[in-house]
Amino acid sequence: MNSANLPLLIEPADLAPRLGAAGIRIIDVNSSDVYLRAHVPGAVRLDYARLVAARPPATGALPDAGQLAEVLGGIGLTPEQHVVAYDDEGNGRAARLLWTLDAIGHPGGASLLNGGLRAWLADGQPTESGDVAVAPARYPVRSSGEAVADKDYILAHLHDPDVVLLDARSPDEYTGELQRAARGGHIPGAVNFHWTDAMDSSRHLRFKPAAELKRALEALGVTPDKEIITYCQTHHRSAHTYVVLKSLGYPRVRGYPGSWSEWGNLPDTPVE
Repeated sequence: MNSANLPLLIEPADLAPRLGAAGIRIIDVNSSDVYLRAHVPGAVRLDYARLVAARPPATGALPDAGQLAEVLGGIGLTPEQHVVAYDDEGNGRAARLLWTLDAIGHPGGASLLNGGLRAWLADGQPTESGDVAVAPARYPVRSSGEAVADKDYILAHLHDPDVVLLDARSPDEYTGELQRAARGGHIPGAVNFHWTDAMDSSRHLRFKPAAELKRALEALGVTPDKEIITYCQTHHRSAHTYVVLKSLGYPRVRGYPGSWSEWGNLPDTPVE
């Protein structure tokens, strides 16, 4: 099957027959130890730390074009390849990769392996161990901007009824009871949907059923007619929420890479 026919959220049973198919690049965003022990056959490892850049106070910023070109080209990715990404802890890291690919307008498209490595292993799918050698490729990076919201964009839309800010942190972080920056709380007007509330622990951290997720989100005012901006502490957890929304068909979704590490550490941003 042509890689363009792969859905955004792909099940292990649907990926297994496509292993080794031309045009598909499977990317493992696990630690080196986990990857070397067991990974999806043919998967190449990407170090998550290379997907984020520290620009104090923001610790989860989007790397510049040069760094991303080096990172993506270094794992043999080319613009026309379709990416299938996963990790072993709920797919937050893998989702950050998918958001990054959206941020640079990756033309080949991308999918998230539903449930990641946990679901793959639980379903009895094949694995391999050791490293996978890949030839570096050239990956020219451009920025589309449509998937990214920065601090100034959010400030300009704080009171926009067409925009919903979705905080993917824990409830304690959202209220400010747990403070992980100079200031606690949340961006004014933001609603809280803890990223783990989208995971089905009984199904190896797959997404919960779409109808259940839609009901929970719409009860918070997170509706498909709005533009949704997700954030957390470093846009790791909120990248997962970004992919959840995209999988549900929300047409206008952005992620705030600075997230609370930037907003909560600045002296003049409004806090609620």
